[in-house]
Amino acid sequence: MPALSESQVLDALAGVDDPQIHQGIVELGLVRHVAVGDGRLELVIALVSPEAAGEMRRRVGAALEGLPGAGPAHLELTTMSDPERDELAQRLDAGRTAAIPFAAPGSRTRVLLVASGKGGVGKSSVTVNLAIALARRGRRVCVVDADVWGFSVPAMLGIDRSPTVLGRRIVLPPEAHGVACASIGFFVREDQPVVWRGPMLHKALEQFLTDFWWGEPDFLVVDLPPGTGDISLSLASFLPRSEAYVVTTPQPAAQRVAQRAGLMFQSEQIGIAVHGVIENMSWFTGDDGTRYELFGAGGGRALAERLGVPLVGQVPLVPALREGGDAGRPITVAEPEGEAATAFAAMARQVDEELGPTRRDHPGLRVIGG
Repeated sequence: MPALSESQVLDALAGVDDPQIHQGIVELGLVRHVAVGDGRLELVIALVSPEAAGEMRRRVGAALEGLPGAGPAHLELTTMSDPERDELAQRLDAGRTAAIPFAAPGSRTRVLLVASGKGGVGKSSVTVNLAIALARRGRRVCVVDADVWGFSVPAMLGIDRSPTVLGRRIVLPPEAHGVACASIGFFVREDQPVVWRGPMLHKALEQFLTDFWWGEPDFLVVDLPPGTGDISLSLASFLPRSEAYVVTTPQPAAQRVAQRAGLMFQSEQIGIAVHGVIENMSWFTGDDGTRYELFGAGGGRALAERLGVPLVGQVPLVPALREGGDAGRPITVAEPEGEAATAFAAMARQVDEELGPTRRDHPGLRVIGG
C-alpha cells in the first residue's frame, strides 16, 4: 500500500466544515499542521472557540476514517488568538454579499415565522420542538427568538452560554440539539425588563439577521411575540419571502384571536404566505388510553379552514412537554418516541416535504402575496 501523503489528508479534510463558521476548515486556513510518516498522522487544527472542540473531533475523525494508510491520528486542537479571530472576522465580513442574506433572491433558506394571536398557547414550545424535529431530519436549522419581551428559547434549548463574538460585528450563535439560536436573552439579565420602543426593537431584530453568522441553513425558524405588533411588521419587511405558521389551542375563543395573526400576514400590507395552522394542547391521553379534550375541540381545524390552509398537526397536552421546556430538555429530545415528539416529527416531515415554496399546489393552500 502506498504511503499516505499530506495532500490526501488535506483532500479528506476539505469536506469538513467548521461547526461555528459552517465553511471548510481547509478553506478557512484552520488546518495549521499536517505530518505523515511511519504509519502515524499528526494534525493541528485551530478552533474559533473551545466550545466546538467535541464536534470538531467528531467531524475530523469521520473524514479520516477509512483513509488508506492513515493509521492512528494524533489531533491537537488549539484556540485562535484574538488577532487571528479579528483577521478571520475581517475576511468573513468582506465576503458578505447581502445585508440580510435570507432576503436575497438566491437564498435557499426557508424562513418559518411561528405566530400566535395570544400568549399562553405554547408557541415557543412549538417553535423549539419543530426546529429540533427538522434538525433530526438532517436539516441545518437556526432559531431567532424574536419574542423580545418574553424570550425563552435559549432556556428551552438548554443553552446557558453566550454567543462567540468575532471582531466588531460577527456573532456566532450558540447551538444545542442541532439548532443554533439568537435571542435578546443573551444580552439582558433574566430579571431585566426590555422596555424598548419600536425603533429599538427594529434595530435589534435587524442585528439578529445581519450580525449573527448563520451561514446558509436550510431553515430559519422565528419565534414571534403574540399578536400583530411592531416586531411582526419589522420581520415581514426584513424577510418578505417567509412562510407563516399560526399556533392556536382547540377552544373557539383562542382560534378567533389566532385568526387575527393569520389575517395580518395575508393582508395586502404584509403579503406573507400562511402555510399552515398548528394546534397545541389538543388532548390529554390518560393512563387507560382515553383521550380527554380538556380545552375543547376543533379550533385548529376551524382556523385552518378560515385561512384556507392545512392543519399541519395537533400536539397533545403532555406534562413532560412543559417540564422539558423548563429544564432545557425539549420533549423531542427527552422522549423522542413519545406521543408529542411523534407529532412534531410528523409536522417536520410535512413542512419539509410538502409545504415548501415549490409545493404551492398543496391542497387547500392559499398563497397571498407570494
